[in-house]
Formats: sequence, structure tokens, C-alpha cells
Amino acid sequence: MPVEKELLEILACPVDKAPVREEGDRLVCSKCGRRYPVRDGIPVMLVDEADPPA
Repeated sequence: MPVEKELLEILACPVDKAPVREEGDRLVCSKCGRRYPVRDGIPVMLVDEADPPA
């Protein structure tokens, strides 16, 4: 389930405050590359839940 456009526009990476973009079922930080999961359309923006940068 995609994240609503309005929500995506205001979300930022909690580590470096950079914008995020949607890639499949993840939100990816445009600066550090951390990948945050989206579960049932709800972004989980917790550093402990994020996958490290590739």
C-alpha cells in the first residue's frame, strides 16, 4: 500500500533530516540511504527498524 503523497512530502529521515523517497515497500533517505519499512501503508520511521545503507 503506497504512502499518501501529502505524508511523503513532510517525512524526513530521523538521522539526518533529509527527505525520503518511496521505493517499493520502503522509504529511502536521499542522503544516508537508510531504508525504512512501510507496514500497511504506515511508515515506520524508527532508526532501529531501518535497514542500513547499501
